[in-house]
Amino acid sequence: MRYMATPLADLIRPEHIEDMVGQEHLFKKGSMFQKAISRNLIPNMIFYGPPGVGKTTVANIIAKNTEMLLCKLNGTNASLDDVKKVIEDSKSVFASKGVLLYLDEIQYFNKKQQQSLLEFVENGQITLIASTTENPYFYIYPALLSRCSVFEFKSINKDEVKKGLKRVVNLKKIKIEDGALDLLALGSNGDMRKAINNLEFAYNAVGDKKITVKDIEELVDKAHINYDKSEDRHFDHLSALMKSLRGSDPDAAIFYLAKMLEAGDLIAVCRRILCSVNEDVGLAYPSLIPIVKSCVDIALQVGMPEAKLPLSNAVILIATAPKSNSAYMAYARALEDINMGKGISIPRHLQNTHFDGKDDLEKGQNYKYPHDHKNHYVEQQYLPDDVKDRKYYIYGSNKFEQATKEYWDKIKK
Repeated sequence: MRYMATPLADLIRPEHIEDMVGQEHLFKKGSMFQKAISRNLIPNMIFYGPPGVGKTTVANIIAKNTEMLLCKLNGTNASLDDVKKVIEDSKSVFASKGVLLYLDEIQYFNKKQQQSLLEFVENGQITLIASTTENPYFYIYPALLSRCSVFEFKSINKDEVKKGLKRVVNLKKIKIEDGALDLLALGSNGDMRKAINNLEFAYNAVGDKKITVKDIEELVDKAHINYDKSEDRHFDHLSALMKSLRGSDPDAAIFYLAKMLEAGDLIAVCRRILCSVNEDVGLAYPSLIPIVKSCVDIALQVGMPEAKLPLSNAVILIATAPKSNSAYMAYARALEDINMGKGISIPRHLQNTHFDGKDDLEKGQNYKYPHDHKNHYVEQQYLPDDVKDRKYYIYGSNKFEQATKEYWDKIKK
């Protein structure tokens, strides 16, 4: 049995852009990224994307091709002193072609640490390539961000992962069934490093024997979900779920529901489902609101894995229900006037006033009680004087709201 002291992912790391898998939008011939790299005109860059998609590898390739002195720091443990040392190194004879600072996980650098780079990035003393798994527009100091070009790295599809695994297999002469490669690629969920690490684990486990599908099935019993409940991907998935519900796509909605529930994100899912039924279905099918609430209550009571049953019902009901955001928009219009300082004085006949002082010139509230009138309706002013003619609620075009409109048009005529 053989064991690799250095991780296999590092041993076979590509040394040329042509050997990279995935990221076709960056590496294809003629792309702006490819043109800049091929001419060794390296700008300050930020690589943004999930783990295991080639960010570090590309930085290494760039540094090697430019013959720049490569310095590496990691935002999780680097300090200001480490940054100062890089600056000092940029003055040495070994940095005659310049210094390329690769700063991994830059989102963990605080504002002061990021600011310390500004002067040297701007005057060209160092070239910065930073990588992050989080949205750089949320986590990186704006002044530093404005001096960098941002490139997004995307998850690698299954076929590209398999292509990368075949390269590893050929280089290391690993014996493996083709179906096992397919399973490794599927289980990576777009993370090349994860796929190679799983391959290495199997390689060390079986020794000189061929790695079989059964071996990989033991190792990867299901596709690992690339999902982090506390970071950007969490909010991306929640957003995708709610937009799929709003867009009346039950297939997409059930997909994102399954992905998040299997990742253990029950509470956040329930919250978004309740928001969606009120915001997006609303008055088009108001009786659906208590139905969905009941499904959510059941899910929270039984927990996973049974929670997927009532929540699947809720999601498909919402996705296939008629839609109306008229109530939500009515609130938004009212809030707009409130934020502009309108409607401060409530009409007197609506105030909670039961006694008129002896000095009050206006006696009595003159409130008209609707139930004393035909059809339980009487016309009177309810809005404050400065917004009395505003229409916040506009009936939706769905059957329920149009029936309501027809009724009130008849009564109020």
